[in-house]
Amino acid sequence: MNRIRKGDHVLVIAGKNKGQKGEITRVAGDSVFVQNINLIKRHTKPNPQANQPGGIVEREAAIHISNVMLFNSASGKGERVGFKTLDDGRKVRVFRPSGEVIDA
Repeated sequence: MNRIRKGDHVLVIAGKNKGQKGEITRVAGDSVFVQNINLIKRHTKPNPQANQPGGIVEREAAIHISNVMLFNSASGKGERVGFKTLDDGRKVRVFRPSGEVIDA
């Protein structure tokens, strides 16, 4: 079970985008793609088969998973994530400082 998943709201804690918040659009191994954060410009060739024009395309680049932290909207800051087993046997993610359950 991963600590950070697609759809989570995260806070970037290191790098040129430090302090920015966003939603995870994709998780790829040790990297995550955060919506509208770590934007790069890609120079692409036109591809007539895919009906894709050439030019400069702006898109998100990957951020290492260690450089993001799950954002707790209740406390208003990024917090560490732990795991806890509930009485019914389900394993859920919890915020470490408060013990608040993330997965309902």
